[in-house]
Amino acid sequence: MSRSISTLIGFLAILTWSFLALLSTAAGPVPPFQLAAMTFFLGGMAGVASWPFRPGAMKALRQPWQAWALGVSGLCIYHCAYFFAIQAAPPVEVSLIAYLWPLLIVVFASLLPGERLKAQHVLGVVLGLSGAVAIITRGGSVGLAGGLMPGHLIAFFCAFVWSGYSVLSRRFGSAPVDMVAGYCLVTAAVAFLLHLGLEETVWPAAPSQWAAIAVLGTVPLGAGFYAWDWGCKHGDIMVLGALSYAAPLLSVVALLAFGYGAFHWSVALACGLIVAGALIAARDMLLPRKAASPALPAAATPDA
Repeated sequence: MSRSISTLIGFLAILTWSFLALLSTAAGPVPPFQLAAMTFFLGGMAGVASWPFRPGAMKALRQPWQAWALGVSGLCIYHCAYFFAIQAAPPVEVSLIAYLWPLLIVVFASLLPGERLKAQHVLGVVLGLSGAVAIITRGGSVGLAGGLMPGHLIAFFCAFVWSGYSVLSRRFGSAPVDMVAGYCLVTAAVAFLLHLGLEETVWPAAPSQWAAIAVLGTVPLGAGFYAWDWGCKHGDIMVLGALSYAAPLLSVVALLAFGYGAFHWSVALACGLIVAGALIAARDMLLPRKAASPALPAAATPDA
């Protein structure tokens, strides 16, 4: 599979994550760790369900412990820490700090063998970050309204965790995507334990809420993570970093489309910035340069 196709597969994950806010809202007042436990369990089982039809899939899970440590820490630590950050600081500020991870992906990826940081990557990710700031703050000022809080530091930690997981996954490029099912199930177990210790159980009250949870678990937190794993390992990870800033924009667009908000001028501004940044960062993929043709040898002249 080509590098460009793998990058597009990774972008599919970004598209699915655009529906996280919409589906989480539609799920009703389910506590965050309970929701994480339910949805990550579904995401893991979505992968496990295919194993009976693919002999040898479970044997492929016999990978080095380092691969398991990276995957479990990436999914589990990031999401659990993010929930703590949301509860310990204003959500808008937490979202802005946590969304430094696409920028960090581009920076860290430049250290990988065979990767080279170009001006177009830097410009693309800066435009994307500007668009994310516009859409999250709704064009307002950016700052820590209540001073530096523990939630801000945890959000910064989240950005490093997810970017580190995404970039370091290249070191285990031969590890099968099936491992993501295991990552999801471990994350579900940890979230369940946190729910038991910190929250009261609240079950969905309507069929539509159960449906939202089912889609949330099988698509964004299921198929999305499988696609991201493949894209990070086999695609252009710097381009994926820049494209990731489309997630907050598309998330707001989805909420507006389903009547969960009102249009604001910051949506149009963010759209222009993020699309421009994505096109610039992906220039080499969209407009590949043709290799120069080798010079033909000079024709031999007959002897006089």
